[in-house]
Amino acid sequence: MAMAGRKPKPTALKLLEGDRGKGRRPLNEHEPVPPRGGVKCPSWLLPEAKKEWKRLAASLEAMGVLTMADLTAFAGYCQAYARWREAEDFITQHGSIFKTPSGYVQQVPQVSIAQQNLKIMQSFATEFGLTPACRARIVASGGAAESDDDPMAQLLKGGWQDDV
Repeated sequence: MAMAGRKPKPTALKLLEGDRGKGRRPLNEHEPVPPRGGVKCPSWLLPEAKKEWKRLAASLEAMGVLTMADLTAFAGYCQAYARWREAEDFITQHGSIFKTPSGYVQQVPQVSIAQQNLKIMQSFATEFGLTPACRARIVASGGAAESDDDPMAQLLKGGWQDDV
């Protein structure tokens, strides 16, 4: 059964964006936190997909939105990127239309392949905060304003613990 309403945004992206809800939309304090680190590019990806993985993975890991639990989704994004590039390269070389033996003008199949993979990429890109609209909502701190005395800043860095 499908859930009603908008998909919830990952807490990692909400933290980067700041309190856009002005306190009306509290963070999910019970959101599962998958383990970080150990994120490796799958060997089965297409060569162009591996390039895209290497281009983005470190940044996404640093933002906290690429974890062990996100590998399949990110691999899907990278694979869709590779297939989109392949279709676009074909269209650039051969054009987007051809004449059939009976004289009709038709689109090459790569046009729909490119469109489908672009939609897949866009869907995954918004999940990972990779679109311009998602980035425009993110407020990244330069680090100078954070104080070592601020418990929230220490918690977000992962270094805060109760003194017991």
